Order: sequence, then structure tokens, then C-alpha cells
Amino acid sequence: MFDKIYIEKLKSNFSEAVRVITTNKVRTLLTSLGIIFGVAAVITMLAIGNGAEKEILAQLELVGVNNIVITPIPDEKDDNTEEESSDNATESKRFSKGLDLLDVASIKKNVPSIKRVSPEIILETYVIKKGRQSPVKLVGVSSDYFETSNIYIESGKNFSSAQSINALPVCIIGKKIEKKLFTGESAIGKRIKVKDVWLQVIGVIEEKFISDNAQESLGIRDMNTDIYIPLQTFLVRYKDRKIISDKPLNTGGGGMIIINGGGQQGPKKRIPRGNYHQIDKLVVQVNNSSELNATADVLSRMLKRRHNELVDFEISIPIQLLKQQQKTKQIFNIVLSIIAGISLLIGGIGIMNIMLASVLERTKEIGIIRAIGATKEDVILQFLTESVLVSIGGGIIGIILGIFSSYVLEISTGIETILSLSSILLSFFVATLIGLIFGIAPAKSAASKSPIEAIRH
Repeated sequence: MFDKIYIEKLKSNFSEAVRVITTNKVRTLLTSLGIIFGVAAVITMLAIGNGAEKEILAQLELVGVNNIVITPIPDEKDDNTEEESSDNATESKRFSKGLDLLDVASIKKNVPSIKRVSPEIILETYVIKKGRQSPVKLVGVSSDYFETSNIYIESGKNFSSAQSINALPVCIIGKKIEKKLFTGESAIGKRIKVKDVWLQVIGVIEEKFISDNAQESLGIRDMNTDIYIPLQTFLVRYKDRKIISDKPLNTGGGGMIIINGGGQQGPKKRIPRGNYHQIDKLVVQVNNSSELNATADVLSRMLKRRHNELVDFEISIPIQLLKQQQKTKQIFNIVLSIIAGISLLIGGIGIMNIMLASVLERTKEIGIIRAIGATKEDVILQFLTESVLVSIGGGIIGIILGIFSSYVLEISTGIETILSLSSILLSFFVATLIGLIFGIAPAKSAASKSPIEAIRH
């Protein structure tokens, strides 16, 4: 019986609250604007944060775990650069052999914290299919490359030691290459002509989505469009920068040459060597993430000593760069969420102000319902119902606006946004809670009025 009476009271309060709200539509809408924009902002910010987190995790997967990346710095200085001091001239005469396979062997032998070492050589060339040339990147790698880069071979197999040592003409291709050259059929066992060499396809890698941002910020290629061959196959059948040719020294492969501009006393000039490094990239994977910085320091000192004290290489730790990027995005999202929270707070204050004004307007009505038997609890419940309904209505509109804004933002800016049910429920709960909290003061104010004084008002 008691429950039935309580339910009837709730129904009565709800219908009365709906009547009051619909009677003052414009005022109700203006009251709930803070809630609407606050909820929409929270949902949008959480969607951006989820999208950023997914992108960071995807990038972490692309660069591999516990990897240190060593990239060579080719000599591209202007050949008209003048040496202004004897110290600079002495520095220029130093000769570096560049980043090569001897460095790889030395790193494997002397650094105990290393798990894998994966050198890469890249050549921009073309693949020929049915008489048509298509541009492609040919990448010489070791069998460890796919482990360090978190690349999975979808069909076929990895390079065997015999294929790598004997420089056999075999290759593993990206998924997009297979779709382009072998539409509707498997590429395994078939042959493709890359530049002037026929290669047999022994594997196809799993397709991976790589965003433009990842390619720019991390220097990651679109692996789906690459052709991979064993390192020795690349050096024997395509290009080896360590082999001295009869080409002019400034085209690469020679040493740093110092010449006089005119006579014995003339200014000294430099001829750039171009890219004299045998390999284009070296990925070193350590056993534990705690050893990353120490190993990077050891590698830096070792390579500097092997390169005649010339720092013609760059060492980076992608996972640390990504974590820093992730931390920056998290701080940015927190700041924006605080701003959205302030908007919700302002919306709650707006609800409280309007409800206080409503109490003043309905003082006589409050007195009458108190006189005919309504208790203080009934009055409090009535006004709390109104404030909660206003905030719930604003929350629903805010959710719709937030979802719409997330999609528009993704389409217009290319920023990935991921909506989650938890963020929507959280925003709705916060909006309802704000209506409840900020409706307490007006409800108590209404309930505290004396029935007789209220009727006289």
C-alpha cells in the first residue's frame, strides 16, 4: 500500500514537472544550454581521446616494442662551403666508412642487452607486369625484420638462412602489391620482375593500416606496397654502396675530398660524398624496455668510435617519442575535459538560478498545496523532479549533439574519433547528478516557506 502511494506521488510530480517545463519552453531551453554544451563537449573530448589512444597503440605496434632506430646522415653539404679555420679543415679530413654490415656484426657481438638486429637497405625502383612499369620500394632485410617490426606473414614463409646467404632471387611482397599484380589469385610461387631481376614470391605479409600521421612523424613506410628481399640478394643483385666504382667521387661511395679553390694558398672547398652508407636503417631490439636508454648510449659511443669520431648517424627510441606524444595528448584531453566540466557546472548554476526564480513565482501555489496537506518532502520532491527533468532533457540533447559533433569533426579534420557507450553513460549520469545537486537548494527553499505567508504572498 505504501509503495502504491509513493508511486502515485512520483507520477503526480512527474506530470506536474512536465506541465511546468512545457509551459515555459524557451526558458527551459535556455536553462539547459549549459548542460547541453557541457555533455556534448565531454562526449566529443572522450571520443577524440579514444581515437588518439587507438592511434598511439597502432603506432606502437608498427614501430615494434623495445626498438632503437639508427639512421645514417648522408653528407649533403654544399661543395662551395669554405673552411674558415684549421680546426674545421682537420675535422673535414676525417673519413667515416658509414653505417654498414660490419657495424651490425660488431653490435651483435659486443652488446649483450640486444635481442635482435635488423638492417635495411631501400631502393626506389619499379616492378614490371604485363609490360607496364609501376613504382615500388625494394627493401633489403634480414629474416629478423618481420619480428622487430611486428609484421606477420599472412601466407607463405620467411626467408631461410640458405636463401639469405646464397643471395637467391626470392621476395616477400606487401598485400597491396599482391592485389595489384595478382588480382584474384595467390602470388605464392609466382615470379615478378623488379627492375631487371626476376624474383620468386615466397610470402605475402598481412595488410596493415598506416595513417599519414604515422608515416610523417615516425618515418614509417606503407609496408603494404613494399617488396622485401634478403639483404645479400639486394647487395649482390642490385646495389652495394661499399663497392668502389669508376663514377665521380661526388656521386657516392668515395671519401671526403678537400681541394684548393685556386693555387696552394686558395680557400679549401669540400666535395660532398652523397650517401656513402651501406645500409639505410638499422633497428636494434633490446631484451627489456628498462635497457633502452643505456643501450642507446652504448651504441652511440660504439658507432662514433667506429666512424672515426664522426657522428654521421642518428639514434632515436620511437617508443619514448610515442609515450611523450601520448602524455601530451592526455594532458590536452584533460584540459579540454576540465573546460567541458566547467560548462556543466555553469549549466548546474543556471538550473539552480531558474529554479530559485520559479520558487518565487510560485510562492502562492506552494502555500496552497501545503495548506491542502502536502508535506515538506512532497514539495522538495516536486522541485527536484523538475530540475532533474531539465538536466535529463539537456543531457539527451547534449548526447545527440556530441555524437553528431564527433562524426563531423572526423570527416572535416581527419582526426579519428571513437565513441564509446561508457562515455555516453558517464555524460548522462553527470548531467542527471548536476540537476539533482543544484535542485536541492531551490527545493529546500520552497519547502521552508510557511503555508500562511505563502498564501498571503
